[in-house]
Amino acid sequence: MAILKVARMGHPVLRQLAEEIPQNALRSAELKSLVDEMFETMDEYAGIGLAAPQVHFGLRIFIIRPDPADEESLRVAVNPVITPLSEEMSEGWEGCLSVPDIHGMVPRHVKIRLDAHDRDGKKYAVEFEDFPARVAQHEGDHLDGVLFIDRMTNLSTLAYGQEWRRYHAPRPKPEEGEEGEDAEGAEAPEEGEG
Repeated sequence: MAILKVARMGHPVLRQLAEEIPQNALRSAELKSLVDEMFETMDEYAGIGLAAPQVHFGLRIFIIRPDPADEESLRVAVNPVITPLSEEMSEGWEGCLSVPDIHGMVPRHVKIRLDAHDRDGKKYAVEFEDFPARVAQHEGDHLDGVLFIDRMTNLSTLAYGQEWRRYHAPRPKPEEGEEGEDAEGAEAPEEGEG
């Protein structure tokens, strides 16, 4: 296996419509190998999601792990279809391995349904809410040539990583009895979406 090179904003592969995986290739060794290399790449860059176009493959595949501490949150989505389950939207901070060191507020549907095939070609459906729904929508956008900055409604929220961590990133609340660090001095860990 190998760490794949991540395409950065400006590379044409990020703006193209990804191709569906043919039915006869859903269980192929090549597909499984690509998915495994995508996981290795996502882990190398401490991401929580990665789409095939981000690693120079114009295919309708993404992987997500919204909670890096929970292997159960891991999903492979081949030929995914995302359906909003409500009109409710929520704004949240997003970043992207293909738009390094930049964050912005993006509106997303709060609840979605994901229909896809897994790494072994089995069809599945799952509902996501809140942050996992956000991650799946972010990665799904990559398959349609859309970056998170295209979804932003207020470009004034764009922030470089250091400033985002300093002024905007969520911080753990101090435990009772602990002294909290000054908000401007604290730095939250940065996690990259795909």
